[in-house]
Amino acid sequence: MNHPVASAKPALLTVDDDPGVSRAVARDLRRRYGEKYRIIRAESGESALEALRELKLRGDPVAVILADYRMPAMSGIEFLEKAMDLYPVARRVLLTAYADTDAAIEAINVIDLDYYLLKPWDPPEEKLYPVVDALLDAWASSERHPVEETKVIGHRWAARSSEVREFLARNQLSYRWYMSDEPEGERLLAAAGADGLRLPVVICPDGDVLVEPADTELGNRLGLRTSPSENFYDLVVVGGGPAGLGAAVYGASEGLRTALVERTATGGQAGQSSRIENYLGFPDGVSGAQLADRARRQATRFGAELITTRDVVALEVNGSARTVRFADGHTIDAHTVILATGVSYRRHPAPGIDELTGRGVFYGSAVTEAARCADQDVYIVGGANSAGQAAMYLARGARTVTIVVRAKSLEDSMSYYLIQQIQQNPRIRVRPCTEVVGVEGDGHLERIRLRDNAGGYEETVDAGFLFLFIGAAPRTEWLDGVVIRDEHGFVVSGPDLVVDGKAPSGWPLDRLPHHLETSVPGIFAAGDVRSESAKRVASAVGEGAMAVMLVHRYIGQP
Repeated sequence: MNHPVASAKPALLTVDDDPGVSRAVARDLRRRYGEKYRIIRAESGESALEALRELKLRGDPVAVILADYRMPAMSGIEFLEKAMDLYPVARRVLLTAYADTDAAIEAINVIDLDYYLLKPWDPPEEKLYPVVDALLDAWASSERHPVEETKVIGHRWAARSSEVREFLARNQLSYRWYMSDEPEGERLLAAAGADGLRLPVVICPDGDVLVEPADTELGNRLGLRTSPSENFYDLVVVGGGPAGLGAAVYGASEGLRTALVERTATGGQAGQSSRIENYLGFPDGVSGAQLADRARRQATRFGAELITTRDVVALEVNGSARTVRFADGHTIDAHTVILATGVSYRRHPAPGIDELTGRGVFYGSAVTEAARCADQDVYIVGGANSAGQAAMYLARGARTVTIVVRAKSLEDSMSYYLIQQIQQNPRIRVRPCTEVVGVEGDGHLERIRLRDNAGGYEETVDAGFLFLFIGAAPRTEWLDGVVIRDEHGFVVSGPDLVVDGKAPSGWPLDRLPHHLETSVPGIFAAGDVRSESAKRVASAVGEGAMAVMLVHRYIGQP
């Protein structure tokens, strides 16, 4: 059950080092806006920042900030620049004397100033209120309207802290990160009544405190749907990558009662991509997160239920029903099921990898870690598109990015356009015929051991970040004994099941399996989890849509 978040009045904050002026501004604002807004005044930039920090801690919105230009310890421009970090979408006004108008005009570019107001502002009905009215209207109608933030306090090199941040980011849940050993993090822990020994600590927008929360607990408290609303559906889609989202959109839009079940976050591996440049209709490219978010919103608009943080562990055939079983023992039934679980990165066997995962070693792009890679030497293992996209993205801020591949070149596994971009980027280098044979560090990654297979030597390099994109494992062990899989665990479907014109053993129907249908009627496979699939975003989306067409055919005429 989700708890409603208390809605505080938005604040109007004014700061001026002259007490008389400060009181006058607050008085005029209160007279017109006091009923709907909180009026807060301060007499120095530092005290105003402290007030903003307290508001941020409570999750209270701030609509407009008015600051005097001439303040001795901290000018109005300096204050507004710092205030932007706390409330980036609050409207900003600079109070100036006529002699300071040039500085005010310059501040429009420096701090994205919304307006400068000349002193005196009498009568306020003519000089103050129209300005504030317009700013409040713009703030209220802005697409970037501030959302209530979740606060996460954790240790920089703690694996679970990294996982929580990644979970929130991939599910498009706004949060702010604080390190537990820095003053602001310590203050938040004290305010939350947490001892800091068990991390991460999550402070919800309504003030509730979660200590070392599981993903399901986070999802429940922050508004994600984690439980199905019905017991029976026309279609259950397992997996929320491009194939699963495509199936959910087409299934729901065509009137099927559709539920999509995802273990972590929609988007799959594609959702973690920093830039997809060869997807139809996006000539300038699109991030995986943007693509996933649009697809998620599209699916829900058509009525699909998107159920997250639920791990599917079994699939059963019960007469005409197909039963999906969750790790907690609960089940849902459906006429049909589409398997769209995609693939996972294979675990790297090198010594030290498991111990330092989440502590400088990451599987996939780990989008929340990109900012920490600034001015660092970063290593990436893998030669497919996901590795190339990550390299291009990280190279924006990292000092160097090194792609480590066992093959002689990238040409056999990476798209041509990405290879060209990598070759033209001076910060990226490729080390062919090389592999990681070990990692080391005291509590976090500090060194990587590399073996050059062509030269026959090993070396140790200093590095703080290692991102692994090594191969694809379908993780379909839970389907053992239910549907036919190939030797690598990928699900076999359609014509690949037919041998000498005959259906596979145990097939109960007179017809042969449909193109994406598995060895069990009414269970389909789409996307990367399917044997012999193309392993591209566009083809996965297409297979998801095609699977829905075959679902209709199955329901109408088995």
